[in-house]
Amino acid sequence: MLKRFFENFLAVLAGLWATIFLCFLLVMVFVAAIAALISQDSTPTTVSLKDHNVLRISLDGTITDRATPISIMDQIYDSNESSLALNDLVKAIKLAADDKAIDGIVLDCKGGSMGMAQMQAVITAIKEFKESGKWVFAYSDNYTQSNYALACAADSIFINPIGMVDVHGLSSTVVYFKDMLDKLGVEVQVVKVGTYKSAVEPFILSDMSEANREQITQFLGSIWNNISAHIAQSRDTDTTTVNSWANDFLFAKATEEYVRLNVVDKMKYRHEFDDLLAEKIGEEKPNYVEFTDYIKLPQNAKDKKSGKQIAVLYAVGDITESAADGISSDKLVPLIFELAEKDDIDGLVLRVNSGGGSAFASEQIWEALQQWKSVTQKPFYVSMGDYAASGGYYISCGADRIYAEPLTLTGSIGIFGLIPNAQKLLNDKIGVHTATVSTNTGNFPDFFHSMSPDQRNAMQAYVERGYELFVNRCASGRNMSPDSIKAIAEGRVWDGSTAQRIGLVDKLGGLQQAVADMAADLESADDFYITEYPTLKFKWWEEIVSMSNQMRTGAIDGQLKHLIPYYTTIKNIKELAPMQARMDYIQIQ
Repeated sequence: MLKRFFENFLAVLAGLWATIFLCFLLVMVFVAAIAALISQDSTPTTVSLKDHNVLRISLDGTITDRATPISIMDQIYDSNESSLALNDLVKAIKLAADDKAIDGIVLDCKGGSMGMAQMQAVITAIKEFKESGKWVFAYSDNYTQSNYALACAADSIFINPIGMVDVHGLSSTVVYFKDMLDKLGVEVQVVKVGTYKSAVEPFILSDMSEANREQITQFLGSIWNNISAHIAQSRDTDTTTVNSWANDFLFAKATEEYVRLNVVDKMKYRHEFDDLLAEKIGEEKPNYVEFTDYIKLPQNAKDKKSGKQIAVLYAVGDITESAADGISSDKLVPLIFELAEKDDIDGLVLRVNSGGGSAFASEQIWEALQQWKSVTQKPFYVSMGDYAASGGYYISCGADRIYAEPLTLTGSIGIFGLIPNAQKLLNDKIGVHTATVSTNTGNFPDFFHSMSPDQRNAMQAYVERGYELFVNRCASGRNMSPDSIKAIAEGRVWDGSTAQRIGLVDKLGGLQQAVADMAADLESADDFYITEYPTLKFKWWEEIVSMSNQMRTGAIDGQLKHLIPYYTTIKNIKELAPMQARMDYIQIQ
């Protein structure tokens, strides 16, 4: 008996010590995470560069339009998912062009992901950098298509001797849920305006409509023409050859064949590539400086505060009335009015990267921006990112000037409403019935019954009124007649190049081009500075509060990462505002 007591006692003691040790480790990790979060706004590093450095751009994360705060959960889980800020990347390339300590740039194409317009912005920055007379090399073990298109901006492309290059053209796949919803007993009732407004199709069709196929074929063809022309020009060939690469399963060819076909310039193992760079800069080894570190150097991180001030306001994500993430009219509208009161702001550039969302919220943001123009009498430009469609175009159309990349997707001027009806699911599938007592027209929308003819007619009139308002906003902003807008509207999505040709966009170029042109128009081309909004301020207590939600959803996100957009689409139907100015979920591969 005594022996058993001591055995149990020691077991409990051992468990207690193990628990204490694990808790100590968790606390240490948590403290380290907090320190990393707080330190992101700390004073930049004081390290200075010696002569003959190589600016390395490691493409190993997701490119976002601007920096995002570090997440505590990412720190605790040691997440490998990193983000690269496009504005910092472009700024680093621009600074390096005039920096005598930087000899050249290496594009280290490790994978990562970027949008089409983001890729174009980096390509443009690289081409401008080369005008300084400095060199740009690209290296990768395996080039994805977007990485390869980016690498083609370099002077020379290097690849691992057993590496791969993927050039396959472009495609866009739409997932349809109608048959699944039918089996569940859920009907999605749709009211819309716009023949090409395809965002509703996954819920009411089992295959692509001819109108949607037409618009996707058009913008994919136009975007691919831009990309293939860029590749052809940089590789000293023609688009016919590039298309033959895309049609001939280039990824499956031997690496030696890439050199023979002039897809790449040379094969090098990474250490051999490092030796080549060391020889080029005249050092024993290449002095790499990551662009993420380079941008934090005191001479680069110091904010200039002289000359004209141009405010860049970022509007990224879904447009909602009050959501915590994305573009919330409840947050953005007051910020726009706040900027209008700042006398030291000389101009506003709205950076839009959004496929739209709530039509009501879009109208509120549009009106606030018009108030900004009226009150300040200062220039207001829009710079479009990967997407500025539907609600994203709604908030853009009133600008004095609109900029888009050739690879931007925009337009989608149309309105729709989705009202799910779960009557069959409840009645026939799970045996749940409802009974309602009401006065007058009663509860609408009602997710338990089909719309009556009167309800459908009312909803259709509501949506059509919203569409007419959308069209009139665009007509006024673009100095076109409503009929001219309707001829290119109907919910149709356009690529940036075509959008410029038909009058939806003024000029092709990225954010840097829009800012530079505004500075020139302000007669301050060589003396201006940028302030970015909303200001990124990390509030660690808010992050701690959100940890439980992150922990609860982290496992699902990790396992179903590539399916999350589709899951989220279905989940959010019931939460959508009654009237939506939203484009289809389009992913180009």
